[in-house]
Amino acid sequence: MTESVLSTPRSLGSISGLLQVVSLLSLVLLLLKAAQLYLKRQRLLKAAQQFPSPPSHWFYGHSREFKKEQELQLTLKWVKKFPCACPRWLWGTNVIFLLYDPDYMKVILGRSDPKADEAYKFLAPWIGYGLLLLNGQPWFEHRRMLTPAFHYDILKPYVGTMADSVQMMLDKWEGLISQNPHLEIFEHISLMTLDTIMKCAFSYQGSVQTDRHSKFYIQAIEDLKNLFFSRVRNVFHQNDIIYRLAPEGCRNVHVCQLAHEHTDRVIRLRKAQLQKEGELEKVRQKRHLDFLDILLFSRMENGSSLSDKDLRAEVDTFMFEGHDTTASGISWILYALASHPEHQQRCREEIQSLLGDGASITWDHLDQMPYTTMCIKEALRLYPPIPGIGRELSKPITFPDGRSLPKGTALGSNLP
Repeated sequence: MTESVLSTPRSLGSISGLLQVVSLLSLVLLLLKAAQLYLKRQRLLKAAQQFPSPPSHWFYGHSREFKKEQELQLTLKWVKKFPCACPRWLWGTNVIFLLYDPDYMKVILGRSDPKADEAYKFLAPWIGYGLLLLNGQPWFEHRRMLTPAFHYDILKPYVGTMADSVQMMLDKWEGLISQNPHLEIFEHISLMTLDTIMKCAFSYQGSVQTDRHSKFYIQAIEDLKNLFFSRVRNVFHQNDIIYRLAPEGCRNVHVCQLAHEHTDRVIRLRKAQLQKEGELEKVRQKRHLDFLDILLFSRMENGSSLSDKDLRAEVDTFMFEGHDTTASGISWILYALASHPEHQQRCREEIQSLLGDGASITWDHLDQMPYTTMCIKEALRLYPPIPGIGRELSKPITFPDGRSLPKGTALGSNLP
């Protein structure tokens, strides 16, 4: 009895001592981490001294300024005030150097620095590691495998398919504007471009523009884009565990599932078609394969070349990039033409003189409309669907004016 009573305080003392040791170690690790972050920030501040920028908060960076004003408008003010480049502090030790001088960008694009993983990684749960997110040798292997899908002999017949999808969209517009002259075009154009890529790259037989499931997919893409940009700007959502527990993180998981259901359905349908008698052999005899068939045949001929995960990543990447950026580009081209009626009229006259009444556009017509082509290129220059790229310096860099940045610096290159 006495021995039992005496052993209890000893046990409590041991636990108390262990807790003290754990607390001390935690404090030491915390101090080491704080010192590491402080030294990192000092290194970044030293690198940023060459590049003037507005004052930033030590923790929130410039985030409060961007909350007060629209991001594009504020960035344009910075472009006018700070030559060539300036640092944008997101928070703490997280900074990205915005480059907007053509000579600066020429230096960056002439190198092979990897993509900036800090932001790109947030896309991985949605589109996986396909061509957009891959770096190095895996990127070259996937690029080499998929390049034949964009051979001219494949693209030529697609012009007729594209024209049919556009005509279906225009027919819908005729009915809608008879009820209301004001029309929000982006969703309709997104459905049209999705319809086009589904038929051209994924051998889809139906009509996306009349399929209600496709509208759910378009909405899911819009939600995922908004969630991505929201997460990039939120200091508390950088950690995956914290983000998954937050309402936005739960929403992101749900919307990702909706997008994946669409792409999984496309893969299943094409696999089922290839199982039909004669279909597989007919596709094998084609000189050039469609995008999805290249992916599927790569798996059939060599099971180790593409895993199910890699297959879905490439399909998700091209399904999104193939329709959404195109829809954005077309919408802004139409906006630019509507803003300049005189150029719109010249484009209309050029195309009417080329096609006449009722003729459908063909591949051979594309190089016979120089003025329209110039207007399209100028609109894409002014309103690029992808206005920026991210890079992380794999080695130090010196710009034409003598300013330099160290290895590991994150860059955001764009031309506003």
